[in-house]
Amino acid sequence: MTTTMQMLRAGITDGSIIPFIGPNALQGVSDSQSGEKMPTSSDELIFAVNNGKPMSPRLMYEFPRAAMDIELKRGRKALHNALHAIYARQSWSIAPLHQWLATITPPYLVDINRDTQLQLLYAAKPHTLIRGVARLGGSDYRFRIHHYDGNHYSDHEIAQEEVDPTLPILFKPMGSPLPTPTYIASDADYVDYLTELMGGFAIPDFVKTIRQGKQYLLLGLPLNRDTERMVLSDFIYSAATPAGWALIPQPSPKEERFCAKLNIEIITTEIAELLPETSA
Repeated sequence: MTTTMQMLRAGITDGSIIPFIGPNALQGVSDSQSGEKMPTSSDELIFAVNNGKPMSPRLMYEFPRAAMDIELKRGRKALHNALHAIYARQSWSIAPLHQWLATITPPYLVDINRDTQLQLLYAAKPHTLIRGVARLGGSDYRFRIHHYDGNHYSDHEIAQEEVDPTLPILFKPMGSPLPTPTYIASDADYVDYLTELMGGFAIPDFVKTIRQGKQYLLLGLPLNRDTERMVLSDFIYSAATPAGWALIPQPSPKEERFCAKLNIEIITTEIAELLPETSA
C-alpha cells in the first residue's frame, strides 16, 4: 500500500495522473465560526437549499432532481442564491486533501465540487480556471475560461488561444462563486451540459490534448448515481489503459462494476492514506 501511495503522489506531481475530486473529499469541512458542517452528500445539499427541510422521496433520490423542483417552483435565481450562500462563504475550514494539492499545484486537476477551496489556496499562484456553464444562448460551448495572474482573475473570459500552456489548470465543471457565480445543479442544467459534453463542446481543445494518455485518481467521488458517472465517463475519454484508480473505502457492487467497465482499479482506503504524513 505504501508503495502504491508513493506512486500515486509522484504521478500527481509530474502530471501523469490527474486528480478527479468528488464531494466526499470535503467531508469534515465545517464553518470555522458557527461549526456548521459543509453539505457534501446529495441529502445534505437538498436540506441546505430547502431551508433545512426534506423533500418527497422521489425528489430526495438525487440532488439535481430536487434542485429542478426548487427551480420550477421558486425560480432559477432562488436556487443559485441558495447555492451561493453555501459556497461563497469563506469561513469554511480547509480539507487536508486540498491543502496538500495546493502545495503541489498539479498541471491539470478536475474538481466537480462547487466550493472555492482550491481557488483560494491557489491565490498566490498564476493558473487557468475553467468552469462549466449550462443553458446559454448564442454559443455551443459550455465552459468559461479565466486567467489568474497571482492577484486576481481576469475581468472577462479569455479565449482558448489566449491560455498560457505553462500554467496549471483548475477545471471545475459544476461551477463556483469566483470570479462570478455560475452553477450547474438542476436536471435541466445537467441535461444541457452533458449533451454538449458528449458532443465535445464542454471541454476546451487544449484540455483534450493535455488529457490524452493520462491516468486518473478518483478522490472522494461516489459512483452510485448516474450524474457523476456520466460526467466522469466523458472527462476521462482518451485516458491510458488502465484508466487509473479510485479510492473508495467501502465500494458498492454498482461502483465495482462501473469501475471495472472503465478499467479503473478500486483501492479500498481513505483519502488520508494518500497524504504525506506532514499533510495528514
